[in-house]
Amino acid sequence: MTLTISGSALVTGASRGLGAQIARRLAADGWPVAVNYRSDRPGAEKVVADILAEGGRAAAFGADVTAEAEVPALVAAVAAELGPVQVVVANATGPQPLAPAAEVTWQDHLNQLTFFVKSPTLLLTAVLPGMRELGTGRFIHIGSDSFERALPGASAYNAAKGAQLGLARTWARELGRYGITVNVVAPGWIPVERHGVVTEEDSAGYVRDVPLGRLGRPEDIADVVAFVASDASRFVTGERVTVNGGHTID
Repeated sequence: MTLTISGSALVTGASRGLGAQIARRLAADGWPVAVNYRSDRPGAEKVVADILAEGGRAAAFGADVTAEAEVPALVAAVAAELGPVQVVVANATGPQPLAPAAEVTWQDHLNQLTFFVKSPTLLLTAVLPGMRELGTGRFIHIGSDSFERALPGASAYNAAKGAQLGLARTWARELGRYGITVNVVAPGWIPVERHGVVTEEDSAGYVRDVPLGRLGRPEDIADVVAFVASDASRFVTGERVTVNGGHTID
């Protein structure tokens, strides 16, 4: 089945960072892009302005994608303005505090599961009728190589990322019959605004273990997401594509 652009792409948490770059990249490929934000409206509007300036089509949509009452309304608003949602990039995330195992609470786990299991579940429930009607769709989770690296202090985050992968693989089996693919794009360390200023000294230890010899950039992730959203990935589903310069090669 050839994927044609007959709907829109919804990128959650797209007012800055990876989400903003992903939104711009999908728009460059011709997708009408819904730039979702929770509180950073100026950031989202700047992303939309950038897309419009390049001749693309986009609009900003404020919604908390972890809130059961807000996600259906978000998807309906996107469909009304840009067309039915054909691509979802589940990028939105929250704080990721580090804590040793002895101090991790169940609430810490719930906080991470809210973004990486609850939010995608709400999004899929809302977009699935439209994707089934179109006969095609792409659901793309933004994961993390932290799951493979098993970073100490990040047990709640890593456990949620593991759950995210299980969710994606199971959905891929269930939804393939409808022409819908489900994949995970898993970045390594990609410094963005929330990381503040990252100096060469700060990153030297990390870069030493990266075969390609540099930190990742947001466009590295956006290009892979664009591939997964395109017809070029038509026979790829249930996969986790790690984008980290080879940092986790066994």
